[in-house]
Amino acid sequence: MVHIITTISRFTMLILIAVYTYDCFAALGKKVSGSTADWYFHKQTTLMFFFLINADFVIFLNDPQKKTLVFFAAEVVFFLICMLIYKRLYQNASKSLVNNMCMLLCIGFIILSRLKPDTAIRQLALATAALLLSCLIPLMIEKLHLWNKLSWLYAAVGIVGLLMVFVFSTPEYGAKLSISVGSFKLQPSEFIKILFVFFVAAMLYQSTEFKQILTTAVIAAIHVGILAACKDLGAAMIYYITFVVMVYVASQKPVYLLLGGGIGALACVAGYFLFSHVRVRVLAWSDPLSYVNNEGYQVSQSLFAIGTGGWFGSGLYEGMPEKIPVVTTDFVFSAISEEMGGLTALCIIFIIISCFLMMFNIAMQIRDPFYKLIALGLGCLYAVQCLTTLGGVTKFIPSTGVTLPLISYGGSSILSTMIIFAIIQGLYLKRTDEGIPGRRQAPV
Repeated sequence: MVHIITTISRFTMLILIAVYTYDCFAALGKKVSGSTADWYFHKQTTLMFFFLINADFVIFLNDPQKKTLVFFAAEVVFFLICMLIYKRLYQNASKSLVNNMCMLLCIGFIILSRLKPDTAIRQLALATAALLLSCLIPLMIEKLHLWNKLSWLYAAVGIVGLLMVFVFSTPEYGAKLSISVGSFKLQPSEFIKILFVFFVAAMLYQSTEFKQILTTAVIAAIHVGILAACKDLGAAMIYYITFVVMVYVASQKPVYLLLGGGIGALACVAGYFLFSHVRVRVLAWSDPLSYVNNEGYQVSQSLFAIGTGGWFGSGLYEGMPEKIPVVTTDFVFSAISEEMGGLTALCIIFIIISCFLMMFNIAMQIRDPFYKLIALGLGCLYAVQCLTTLGGVTKFIPSTGVTLPLISYGGSSILSTMIIFAIIQGLYLKRTDEGIPGRRQAPV
C-alpha cells in the first residue's frame, strides 16, 4: 500500500510543481494586472502547501513517528510566519519572490527529511533564525541612505574576514572554508560575498574611470586571491564572475568583459597546475566512469542517481541517494533527480531562473546606479552559485563544492541567501520611492 501511494505521489507532486513553475513565468508577463498578480500569488501558495502535504504524507508513511508530524507542523508554521511578515511589514514587497524563496526552502526540507531527518530539523531551525535576522533588512535598505558611502568599510571587513579563515580555519575536503564558533561552523565567504557586491557597487557608483576601476580590481583581486589561497576555488570563481559582470554593466565597455574573460581563463589554467585537488576534479569530470572507484566515484554516483530516476523519479524512499557522497550539501540536486524525477528537477531549475529574472527585472527598474548595481550583483551571485552547483552534479563543469542555495543543508548558506532575498525586497520597495508608479506591478 505504501509503495502504491508513493508511486502515485510522485506524479501528483510533479503536477503541482509544474503548475507552480508555469505560474512563475506567467506572472512575469507585462500585461498582468494587480488583481491577477494576487491570484497568481494565492494560487502558488496553495500549490506549495499541497506539495508539502503530499511529500510529508509519504515521509510519514515510511517513517511513522511523532516527530515526523511535529516537523510537518513546524514547517507549516514557518511558512505562514514568513508570508505573514512580508504581508504585514512590507505590503508592497514582491510576493512572487517570497513564494519562490519558500518553495525552494520547502523542497530542501522535504529532501533532507527523506535523507537525514535530524539534519532537516537543524535546517528548519537555521532557516527560522535566518528569517528572524533578515526580516528587518528590507526596511533598512529602503530607509537608510548611507550604503553607497561605506565602500572601504566593506572592503576592510571582507578582507579581514577572509584572512581569519586563512589563518584559523582547519581544512575540509582540502580547502579552508569555515571557522568553528562553539558547536557551529561559520563560513564567512558566504556573507562577505554580499559585502563584496556592496563594495564594487559603491566604488563604481563614484566613478567608472580607468583609475577607479583599476583600484576596485586590485581590492577585488585581494579577495579572490585569499580565497584561492584557502583553496576555496568555487567561491573565488563566484566572486570573480560577479565582479566582471558588474564592471561591464557599470562601464558599458565590452573590453572589460573580454579582458575579464581572458584573465579568468588564464586563472583556471594556473589553478589546474597549482592545486592537486583541482587536477583530481578535472580528471573526475573528464571521464568519471574510468575512475569510478577513486577520483570519479562522487560524480559517477551523481550521474547514476540522475539516470536511475528518469523523467518521473523512483519516488521518495524508493531510490538509493545515500550512496552519493555529501548528498545533503553539494549533491542534493542528484538526490532530488533520483527520487522526484528529472521533470521535477527541471522545474526547480526554472524556478531558480525565474528568481534571477525577477532580480534582473528589479535592477532594470531602479534609477539610482548604486542600487541598480547592487540588485544586478546579488542576482549574479545567486545565478552563478546555482549554475556552478548544478553544473558540477550533472558533469557540465568540474565539481566546485558549493551548495545549492535554499535547498542544500548549511546554516551559512541559508542565512546569506535569505539576506540576499531580503536586500532585493528592500530594493524593490526603494524603487517605488524613486518615483516609479506607485501601484504594485505584477512582473516581480
